Parts: sequence; structure tokens; C-alpha cells
Amino acid sequence: MSTILFTLLVLVGIGIVAAILLYVISQKFKVYEDPRIDQVEAVLPGANCGGCGYPGCRGFADAFVKADDISGLFCPVGGNETMANAAEIVGKAVEAKEPMVAVVRCSGSPDKRKSLVRYDGARSCRVESALFNGETGCQFGCLGLGDCTDVCDFDAIHMNPETHLPEVDADKCTSCGACVDVCPKNVIELRKKGPKDRRIFVSCINQEKGGIAKKACDVACIGCMKCAKTCPFEAITVENNLAYIDFAKCRLCRKCVAVCPTGAIWEVNFPPRPAAKPTDDAKKAAPKAPAKPAEPKVAAEAPKEAPKTEAAPAAQEAPKEDAKPEGTSDQK
Repeated sequence: MSTILFTLLVLVGIGIVAAILLYVISQKFKVYEDPRIDQVEAVLPGANCGGCGYPGCRGFADAFVKADDISGLFCPVGGNETMANAAEIVGKAVEAKEPMVAVVRCSGSPDKRKSLVRYDGARSCRVESALFNGETGCQFGCLGLGDCTDVCDFDAIHMNPETHLPEVDADKCTSCGACVDVCPKNVIELRKKGPKDRRIFVSCINQEKGGIAKKACDVACIGCMKCAKTCPFEAITVENNLAYIDFAKCRLCRKCVAVCPTGAIWEVNFPPRPAAKPTDDAKKAAPKAPAKPAEPKVAAEAPKEAPKTEAAPAAQEAPKEDAKPEGTSDQK
């Protein structure tokens, strides 16, 4: 009996000592977590898309609360309203940012970019890009296998069955950047939505020289510099035979669109252009239509008289004899 009691007392003593040690250690190495992290996480959209640069909303909330300067932190899915609510929780001010949208900088549809070979393998852009440059003569263009559509959690990008190119729904796009990261050709870019959802950008990333690029794709940028020379705001630069429009400087004047010889510059959501009126110089330069030869004037002639022809002599009538009453004679 004493042995059993002694054993129980020893076990109880060990338990008490262990509990005391665990308590002391937990207090000494306790990790304090700011309760504001839970509050910030609660106002975030909970998409866990990674567009903010963190693996999830919890990681972003933790970094947001602990950061001294929050200007570099932004949740693209929640936007300015979400960021304002989160900043209010931590007692800081946040600057509103212009909304962004993904754009596809390639317009090489099959009618403009002919296929040279046929890819028969895994239907993945990343796999095809690792094997060779693609089915067409343009090694920079979209491969069209839809990796970008697979990673979009917001159903904002789809493949067009006719052009074999991705198309972005600006109303659904949250500018999370998932499609940008997954594209092996770097065809997709995040740009400002612009006022009234209007944008101008070079829909090409081909860096080959003009003749080679034009041979590979009818709508390729040929680096002719016309757009850069025309832009009054110095928003266009041409490097490596490729033009690029800085959306921070662009004022949407559309002058570059008008001078692009290949149609590589796209204008989105603009009203149709008014019909251009010919200038005075254009009127002078325009070839004049040859004047119609004047029709010969026919003098009004008096109606010609019928030529006087000698009428056939009328049958001369026999001299009429004095009519004599019947029954008379010449006898005197």
C-alpha cells in the first residue's frame, strides 16, 4: 500500500514541477501578437491571391501592422477602400492609387502571324516555351495555350477561340498579377486603367529589327521612331527596336496611333475618330480631275429652205374650148 502511495506522490510531484517549468518557459519566450493584425485581416478580401507580394492575407496584415511606412503595401483586390479601412485601424494615412488592369501586349492572331510548325505536347505555355520558341516565326509572341487563364482566380481572362490570344475583362480584373507572373513570354503587363477606362499601349514585344519583325508578324512594331517623334509629352521610348509607352506620362492624345505604319499601337475604349477634313495643302496637292472637253458649240442655223428644184412641168391642160350648148352646131 505504501509503495502505491509513494508512486502516486512521485508522479504528482513530477507533474507539478513540469507544469511550473512549462509556465515559466512559456512566459519567458511568449510571442506577443498585436491584436490589430486580426482586425486588419478581417477587412481584407480574403482572396489569398498573392497580388500584394505576400503568400496570403494573414501575412499581409502582419506586415501592414508592423511596417513603419505603409506606402509600399497595397492590396490590389481590395483597392483604395480596403486600404483606407486598414490604415484607419493602425492610425496611419495611406495614399490612394490609380486602379490597374492587365493588358495583353500581343495581337498576332493566325491571320497576321502564320504558323510554321505544329506543337504536339503538353498544353502548357511554360512547357512549350522550355522546348522551343513557338509555332510561329515570332519568338516573342503569345503561345496561346492559356496558362494565364488557369491561374486567374477571378475569371477575368479568357482565350479567344478565333485569335488564339487571351482577352482581359477589365471589370473583373483585380490586377493581382498572377497572369503576369505565369506568362513565360512576359506578354501580359499591368497598366493603369486610365480615365473612362481608356488606354493606349504598344501591343507588341518583338525586339527584332524592322524587316525581320514585319516578316514574322504583320502588326509587329518595327522601331521606326515615328511614334516617339510625334508624341508631345515624351511618353514613348524606343529601345531594342521596340517602342514602349510610359502610362505615367501618356496623355491619351492618340497622335502615336495615327502615325504607326503597322497598327502595333492600340487604343482602347475611345470614341470613333471624326472624319478628317482635307487641309488647304492637301487640297492643293490633290491631283485635279481633268477638265471635260468643251462640247463644240453648234451655231443656231436658220432652217434651211428646201432646195429649189425645178418642178416637173405640169401637164399642160388643153385649151379649153368654149363650152357649147348641146344641140348647137358650128354652122352659121
